[in-house]
Amino acid sequence: MGVFERFLSVWVALAIIAGTLLGNVFPAIFEVLSGIEFAQVNLIIAVLIWLMIYPVMVQVNFESITQIAKEPKGLILTIVINWLVKPFTMALVGWLFFKGVFADFIQPETANEYLAGVILLGVAPCTAMVFIWSQLTKGDASYTLVQVSVNDVIMIFAFAPIAALLLGITDIIVPWQTLLLSVGLYVVAPLIAGLLTRQRLKSKATSKQQNVESALQTFDARMKPWSIVGLLLTVVLLFGFQAEVLLTRPLDIAMIATPLLIQTYGIFAITFIIALLIKLPYRIAAPACLIGTSNFFELAVAVAISLFGLQSGAALATVVGVLVEVPVMLSLVWFANKTKHWFTSS
Repeated sequence: MGVFERFLSVWVALAIIAGTLLGNVFPAIFEVLSGIEFAQVNLIIAVLIWLMIYPVMVQVNFESITQIAKEPKGLILTIVINWLVKPFTMALVGWLFFKGVFADFIQPETANEYLAGVILLGVAPCTAMVFIWSQLTKGDASYTLVQVSVNDVIMIFAFAPIAALLLGITDIIVPWQTLLLSVGLYVVAPLIAGLLTRQRLKSKATSKQQNVESALQTFDARMKPWSIVGLLLTVVLLFGFQAEVLLTRPLDIAMIATPLLIQTYGIFAITFIIALLIKLPYRIAAPACLIGTSNFFELAVAVAISLFGLQSGAALATVVGVLVEVPVMLSLVWFANKTKHWFTSS
């Protein structure tokens, strides 16, 4: 398993290739699979993501959550980046590229839609995959849970006003079904399951006079292969769903991906530098940096479709955000792990 994890980026690359090829060879199958959704949330991908998140939730120590108030800097950093920086830098970077650099290659109306799509991604901080990135950097699971939960609460009130401001549209309607279903699937349900599993493991270890931490680590080791399988299958499905677009509109994909990549790496760099300057411990700093860079793509896609239509450039832009998410975030996980020694370990 150590070797498998060490070359995770290779397996993800192979999963991307496999998904793209399979999606073109068997488009009907992927069309059926993509249609298994509710409130813009694909239920198959939801199950796979849940499989990845559940083991992380088992590691959440609820007794330590009350101690997070003594370490508020990481939470404050996440809030500031997600709501006071990221939406506005995304709007700026998108405007520079779609209204400037790429202006000669796309129609003005298409440019506006692409810009709207990337803005929606910038206003929607991630709820689900953050837990995976935190686990891969050995971040503090309890602290990550609080960061995600607080951002979800803020999103309920701040998403629509900020999106309306940046898009210049006054009638932004939040797709509550998508938002609440995602929070329920990716936070509440695995959290409850994780709590019950943790209590069962602790009781079992105590009755056998075993070390509780050792029992939790053993469980995590057993579940980790399933988490990796869930991640790879998710990548295969995501790229399989968009295989036709990837091969028929590569230039559009590249133009949309460019500002998204610059935004993602730029926000990570800003958060990373601030985390170093304020001396955050690595277990808090790594998840904080990754939370600020990943996106809640289900919400962005749902809003783009409701505002601009299924075949719009805005919808396509949010889909490209989905496609670049995993490989880009894995590269940032790699960087965070390589620079772990730059942070304090306390």
